[in-house]
Amino acid sequence: MNKRPSPYLSQFTPKLVSVLREGYRLDDFRRDLFAGLTVAVVALPLAMALAIASGTSPDKGLHTAIIAGFLTSLLGGSRVQIGGPTAAFIPVVFNVIQQHGYGGLILCTLMAGLILIAAGLLRLGALMRYMPQPVITGFTAGIAVTIFTSQVKDILGLELAQMPGRFVERWQAYAANIDTFNPASLLLAAGCLAIIVLLRRYRPTWPGFLIAVGAGSAVALLLTLPVPTIESVHGAIPASLPQFQIPAIPFDRIAALLPAALTIAFLAGVESLLSAVVADGMTGGRHRSNVELVAQGVANSASALFGGLPATGAIARTATNIRSGGRTPVAGMLHAVFLLLFMLFLAPLIGYIPLAALAAILLMVAWNMSEIDRFRSLMRSPLGDRVVLLVTFGLTVAFDLTVAIQAGVVIAAFVFMHRMSTVGGLERDLGLIEEDRDDVLVPPQEEPDQRDRVPPGVTAFRISGPLFFAVTDRLDTILTRVAKKPRILILRMRLVPMVDASGASALETLFDRCQRLGIGVVLSGLQPQPARLLLAMGLNRHPAVHGEAPDFEVAIQVARRLLQAQDEESAPAPAMPAATPDPADPAHASAAGDDAASNARPPDK
Repeated sequence: MNKRPSPYLSQFTPKLVSVLREGYRLDDFRRDLFAGLTVAVVALPLAMALAIASGTSPDKGLHTAIIAGFLTSLLGGSRVQIGGPTAAFIPVVFNVIQQHGYGGLILCTLMAGLILIAAGLLRLGALMRYMPQPVITGFTAGIAVTIFTSQVKDILGLELAQMPGRFVERWQAYAANIDTFNPASLLLAAGCLAIIVLLRRYRPTWPGFLIAVGAGSAVALLLTLPVPTIESVHGAIPASLPQFQIPAIPFDRIAALLPAALTIAFLAGVESLLSAVVADGMTGGRHRSNVELVAQGVANSASALFGGLPATGAIARTATNIRSGGRTPVAGMLHAVFLLLFMLFLAPLIGYIPLAALAAILLMVAWNMSEIDRFRSLMRSPLGDRVVLLVTFGLTVAFDLTVAIQAGVVIAAFVFMHRMSTVGGLERDLGLIEEDRDDVLVPPQEEPDQRDRVPPGVTAFRISGPLFFAVTDRLDTILTRVAKKPRILILRMRLVPMVDASGASALETLFDRCQRLGIGVVLSGLQPQPARLLLAMGLNRHPAVHGEAPDFEVAIQVARRLLQAQDEESAPAPAMPAATPDPADPAHASAAGDDAASNARPPDK
């Protein structure tokens, strides 16, 4: 007699197991093979650049991408997630190495991995998404500025005995050593950056990072430019497998390293889940958040045991995997295998890469991380959200990421409590209630005939309660709960007294997804504060929003008009009626004669 698996254990089934149960075909392997190779080509220079920016050697970045990348796909809760080192860890890793040495980083990464495993087993994946959007955007933009600042040395070719850790101290060191400026490094970095930008614009499917690094290395080698290279600064890349080693654990330093370990675990958890959500939006899938946390914990622990860096899901590499045709975790596992082969067989060539070329890659990474458009949008949000954004951003740049996140979350909590104190009569948290012709979840005493009033092709959802950072993840479930894709989506918001910046960001994500699916959105019953916020942030002018209505009755009328307009646009144009000829018209007589002559001709032989 077969025993049924435990419901608790079944929640931690990796996506790879689900894929194999569904059946894995040769065609699937071909697509995953191409996607894995493409992602490996992108990850090769990026992993080395991230390791160097973190204050360690480039081989550590490759080891991390290989070990953590393989385990993330093998055990993860997303079909297409690509794991490895990311730019978010650069300031934390740099500071830990400066204060505690590389051994301290190994211990810190191992502790972070254990924290992530515990968070996943305790099913805290949903809690990771309760981070206010201004905090996320603030520290992400701050990390972008930090990355840019760290690359000034290699872009200008400055000679510094030691790189300071603080923002102001770094710029003071640059100014003090400006006499060592190397014009060749600046020209090489500018050329590589131009290649990346142009390829991204005109050939987005080409591996811009690898092409830029290859071109920069060739130019530096052929012209014998006096620029620092990987080999001249960090030594030769070892053409060997990563070495497993159990680190000596100084228990007396655990308390000192715990805050940094918590920060690494937090960053790894949040970024991996954000990447998985982005991947779900691109593929229409659904990731398992707790499985993903456990996988990230195992990946970070293993990376530490092989002397690697912290790792998490990488949004850019995951998107590259999807665009290249990857649809199963096998693509991510193959990407790690290809990186290992590159390291074993191309190690001598890697040493010729100029540091200025890698700096150009990180400049593009910093630009992508800055999210300038989102930053500007949040600057039009309410005052409290702007304060959280600027404080988190400023502390990340000037001091430390750990301090910035702590301060940002605390201020966001106080802002939220203040807002709730001004909102009276709230009895329920966020509730999403589907109201369509197939399934009406409205209580009988609330408009029992509502189903009959919603026309076919229209789905309505009602949001009840304040739409703030702790409940925005519920909006992700709207379109997944609908069996058949609607043509019009009515969002009933009469019971939403307040929307914060995170809520507005979640609405924007929902609108973007509706636009990609061709679903029109009608907003119904907006209260004053949400209406002002959506107007200030421009969301009421989003291409997916086709109308606003003061109440549900008007929203239904708007939806009917939109459906009618869509039907008229898709209807074929009526044929033009043939004109009745006038027998008295000479032209008609001539045409008739021509037709008669045509009919009198013998058939072609």
